[in-house]
Amino acid sequence: MNPSADLELELATFWNSQRAAAIEDEKSGMAKWGEKTELPPPTVEEAETRLFAEPLIKGVIQHREAIDEHIKKHCKNWDFNRIAVVDRNIMRLAIFEMLHREDIPPVVSINEAVDIAKKFSTEDSGKFVNGILDKVRGEILRPARNVK
Repeated sequence: MNPSADLELELATFWNSQRAAAIEDEKSGMAKWGEKTELPPPTVEEAETRLFAEPLIKGVIQHREAIDEHIKKHCKNWDFNRIAVVDRNIMRLAIFEMLHREDIPPVVSINEAVDIAKKFSTEDSGKFVNGILDKVRGEILRPARNVK
C-alpha cells in the first residue's frame, strides 16, 4: 500500500520474486546464496492470477482515500490507525471489489475477506472485518448482480 514512483516495476519485481521462491521450493533449496535463478516464462495459471490481481491492486491504490473514508465511517469509537494493518488492507480490497467490480458479488467479497482475516490476522479479525464490510455493503444501492 506504499507504492513507489514506478508501480509497474514494483509489480514485476513482486511477481518474479514469487515465481523464484516457488522454483526454489521445488528445488529443495539447491540454489546457493546470491546465485541467479533463471526463471522460465510464467505458467498459464500464474499469468491468469496476475491478470486478476493487478487491476485489484491498482484500483485499491487509486481509490484508497475514498475506501478509507468508508472504513472510518463505520469504525465507531475506534481510531483508524489502530486497526491492524492486515485488517485494513483486507477491507480495502473487499470494499474496492464491492464498489468497482461488477463481476464480483459483494457477499463473495465479504466472505473471502473474512476467511483471509481469520487466517492471516488476529483471533477477532474475522468478526471485525465482517461487521465493517457488512455496513459498507448496506450502503451500496444497486440491484443484485449475476457473476459473469
